[in-house]
This record gives sequence, C-alpha cells and structure tokens, in this order.
Amino acid sequence: MAFEGLTSKLQQALSKMTGKGKLSEADVKEGMREVRMALLEADVNFAVVKDFTKRVTEKCVGQDVLSSLTPAQQVMKIVSDELTETMGSNLAKLTWSPSKPTIYMLCGLQGAGKTTMAAKLAGYLQKQGKKCMLAACDIYRPAAIRQLQVVGEKVGAMVYEKGTQDPVKTAQEAVEQARYYGRDVLIIDTAGRLHIDTELMDELARIRDTVHPQEILLVVDAMTGQDAVNVAQTFNEKLDINGVILTKLDGDTRGGAALSVRAVTGKPIKFSGIGEKLTEIEPFYPDRMASRILGLGDMMTLLEKAGESMEDVDEDKAEALMRRMEKGSFDLEDFLDQMQSMKKMGGLKSMLKMLPGNLGNIEFDENAMKKPEAIILSMTKRERRNPDLLNASRRKRIAAGSGTTVQEINQLINNFENARSMMKQVSGKGKGKLKRMMRNMPQMPK
Repeated sequence: MAFEGLTSKLQQALSKMTGKGKLSEADVKEGMREVRMALLEADVNFAVVKDFTKRVTEKCVGQDVLSSLTPAQQVMKIVSDELTETMGSNLAKLTWSPSKPTIYMLCGLQGAGKTTMAAKLAGYLQKQGKKCMLAACDIYRPAAIRQLQVVGEKVGAMVYEKGTQDPVKTAQEAVEQARYYGRDVLIIDTAGRLHIDTELMDELARIRDTVHPQEILLVVDAMTGQDAVNVAQTFNEKLDINGVILTKLDGDTRGGAALSVRAVTGKPIKFSGIGEKLTEIEPFYPDRMASRILGLGDMMTLLEKAGESMEDVDEDKAEALMRRMEKGSFDLEDFLDQMQSMKKMGGLKSMLKMLPGNLGNIEFDENAMKKPEAIILSMTKRERRNPDLLNASRRKRIAAGSGTTVQEINQLINNFENARSMMKQVSGKGKGKLKRMMRNMPQMPK
C-alpha cells in the first residue's frame, strides 16, 4: 500500500508523544519535527507539510491536551482530524446532470491509467444501476482505442469510437449516440502526453467547450509523488477540473500525492485505484484514509466489501449453511464458496491492511489459497459433497487434474476435517449469529 513507509515513520514519531503520561510543549515540538520529516520523505508538498504541522502543534500545546490524563488519545485524534482535513474532510460524490447522459471527461498525462480508470468507473457506476457508454477520444497512443474496447467489454459498457477522426467530433457524436441508446453516463477517455503542452490543453479545452461535461476528472498516478501535484495544479489552472482520481495507490509509492493534491488545488479526490483489476476502485473517504495512514485500520471499508461480497446471499442460504455446520455436514463445496467470497473482498492481505495494527505488513504467500481451490475444483460435485469417497485412486486423479501432489490433497482433507469438527462444536453456541450478521451488514454506498 502507498502509505506503509509513512505509517511506520508516523507511528515512531507519535509514539514519543503518546508514550508519555504527561506532555510538555517541548515534547510536542520534538515529536512534530519527526512528523515533519516523515511527511517530507513521503513527498508531501512542503507548503502542505508546513501548514499541517503548524495546525497540529497549535492544538497539541493547548491547555486541554497538556493537562489531560490521556494526552496520547487526544494527540492521535488531533493528528487524525488534521490529516482528514488536509485530504478534504468528507467524501466528495460525483454530481449528476438533470438530463441524460451525464458526461464525465477524464484527462491526465500519458501512463496515468486513464483508459483503465474509465472502464473501472463505468463498472463501478453500472453496479449502482447506471447504463454507461465510453468514448474513445485518444487517437494518438497506439492501441488506445482497442484497449478501451477490450476493458469496456469486460465491464459491460458500450464503447463509441470513430478511429482517428478529430477527437472533438468523436466526443460530440458520442453524446448523440449515448442519448439515442438511453445511456445514463458517458465517460470520455481523452489523449495524454508525456508532459503538459499547449496542443494537449487546446484539444482538451475544445472537447470541454463542445460537450460541456458535468465533471472534468483528472487522473493522476500516485507513484509520481510531488510531480502529481504539479500536474494537478497545471490542469486545474487550464481546465478548472472538478476532482481528482488517484491511480496505483496499491503500489510501492510514498503517498505524497494523496496528502497534497487537494490542499494545493482545492479540488477533492473522488476515487482511488487500489489494484490492477477492473473492480479495484474505491470512493475516496478522507477520514478512512487518515485512519489507514495512522495504522488504525479501516473497518468501514472492510465491512462494505464484506457486504458487497454477500449481496447475493439470502437468509435462507445462510440458515441452511448454519444447519449444516451444526450437523457437521459442512462440505468441500461450502469450503470453496467461502474461499471465493474472500477473493471477492480482495484477498487476505487486502483485508489485513484494513485492520488496526498495520497487519498488512505481515509477509505470507497470497497464492497459498490457489492450490486448495484447484484441488476442490478438480473434484466431482459428488466428491465435494461427500469427501469420504476420496480413496487413493480418486486422489491420484485429482492430483493430476489440479497440478498438485497426493500429499497436498491429504493435507487439505485433514485440515478440512479438523475445521469441520471444530465448527460442529462451536456452531450451536453461535446459532443465528451468521443470519443476523448478514441482515445487518452495510451495503455499498450509493
């Protein structure tokens, strides 16, 4: 994750203040010097760092904190609140046009990930019940149009393209086509450059003035650090953008862009790309991001992901699963369902990052679940439902089909039997909890 290095350094710096029973003004200033260094090393804009540390210091040396019996909690709350304020305070939602289609124009430098993000945004909005069309207005980058067609097809969005004709004309025609086909949303994928130039800006301005988008969204590569802020500032001056989408926040980057771009441009971060998959896009919640940066976890996003992965699970199915667990008849098909549900939530490492305590730094093999999944998928339905059928010859066949060994199959079956036995012992005490959990699980925000 982008903030792992920053999280570690901030925790070290803050521990020198929060580890004390009482705080003095000197303690606060010493701690804030280290916070300042941690933020600068994360490539946060210097002016943003200066303003942030000034605000935190002023609040931390206040009488309420210095005389408090729990200065640690108050300091952490102040830092969290100020980080949230720096990144924008509240979730900035997309705005909508009163008539269809609502047009979102994506812009940015080449390599920022605009084309993929256009499809991610379309997929996200279609989950909200919107019908989307993508417009291919990048006529310069080789295979850009074909890439948009491929990713658009994967998320089920229509794609309008007219080859290398004038992008302004293509955008204008796309609006007409979106209206004709009753699309709720038109997302325009524009051309980028290796650096900002007059020709690029003129073309973007002509598209803007022709189709009058509801929002202009700047796609910024978070891995470019301070350069991302400079790019955002220039695009905002030329086009008056409405918001920013950060890509590659899952990469090994310092995270300075996320902490700087809103403060420098005054425009909110609306979404973040958190992985390569077309489903890996999240609304940007400043308070949740502040919590992640401080190593305090992000339980709300974790619960929402759980709710999304369970949205097709009805109460009858949950109740039937509980009954099977109570009877000890939980089978390998159920086991496979649970593994696939975890994958929908982004995998175990992704889940650990959202728990308090910076657990995302734990090293383990994320591919460890692939072998058990391959083994179970190589079984017949009858074998999955009745593992007692798995004699030696069947296990050899499954090993050959899954690319594993008989020993690995034996280990999986032993682990499964132990888990099933344990479930039978404890499930009676928790009867009804799974059903209530699913009923109360929050759904994805609309």
